[in-house]
Order: sequence, then structure tokens, then C-alpha cells
Amino acid sequence: MADIMIRKRKRMRDKDVKALAQQIEDAAGVPVFVPADGVDMAESADFDLIFVKGDILGLVKDGKPFLTVRGVLRYRPVKRYVTVDMGAVAFVTNGADVMGPGITEADPDIAEGDIVWIRDIKNGAPLAIGVAMRSGADLAAKQPGKAVKTIHYVGDRLWKTGE
Repeated sequence: MADIMIRKRKRMRDKDVKALAQQIEDAAGVPVFVPADGVDMAESADFDLIFVKGDILGLVKDGKPFLTVRGVLRYRPVKRYVTVDMGAVAFVTNGADVMGPGITEADPDIAEGDIVWIRDIKNGAPLAIGVAMRSGADLAAKQPGKAVKTIHYVGDRLWKTGE
């Protein structure tokens, strides 16, 4: 097990699970978990974690719920994506923020401050979860500078906790 600190894990009530699932469905564009899946909420150092059937499939950052990389792999969202070229993949999978010139495509509905998932252009594989620092149209315009602040990526402590 990795050294991520998880505190205060407790089972969520059905109505809270439904509300949380609806928020994530609105953001991701696909149905996610249901109360019968046994959903728990826990605290960690950087954000709250959502456990579904014992796996960490979601996170809540600044009151905004979204999927983890494992959650993206399981539920295959169709919204809030940012696609990067293959030259950026090595950097993103090491935790680097996404820079504007590396972006090839972005969901036009993204607003500044939204939590997004980052994928590669070749396979569409999820690489990381981050917070958009620009709108979707500005992300697709490839303007120089930091475009997405990475908060969770393949290979980090949260990812290794699920192994």
C-alpha cells in the first residue's frame, strides 16, 4: 500500500449518494455509481475521496466532485476532457501541469475552475485529473502558459493506493 493518509471513512446515506452521483454524472456525461454499490466518503490530505465497492473512484476538490483516473477508466466519461499530444504524455504522467501548446483538443463546455480529465491523443487513455485554468475554447486555442493544474495522475500515491 502507498502512503496516502485516509481519515474518517464512513458509509454515505442513500440520498447523499444519489446527489453526489448526479453531480458527477452532470460533469462526466455518463451514469456512475448507485446507492446499492456501497459508497463511502473519506478525507485525505489534498481532497476528499469517494470509495465505490472498496475502490477509490472519485474525489471532491473544493466542493466539486469528479472521478479519479481509475473512475475515468471504469465509467468512460464523454465530457470535460482535455486531449494532449504524445510529447506531453511523459510529463503529465509524472505530475506536470498541462501547458497550452501541448493541447490538441478540449471539451468546449469546460469553464475555468472545472475539474477535467486529461487523455492522450493516440489511445484516448486517461493520464491525469486536473483543474482547468482557462475555458474550453481558450484551452483549444493552444495559448502559451499553464492551462490545467494537475491534482492526480497515473503513478501518484492515490493511484498506487488502488493497486
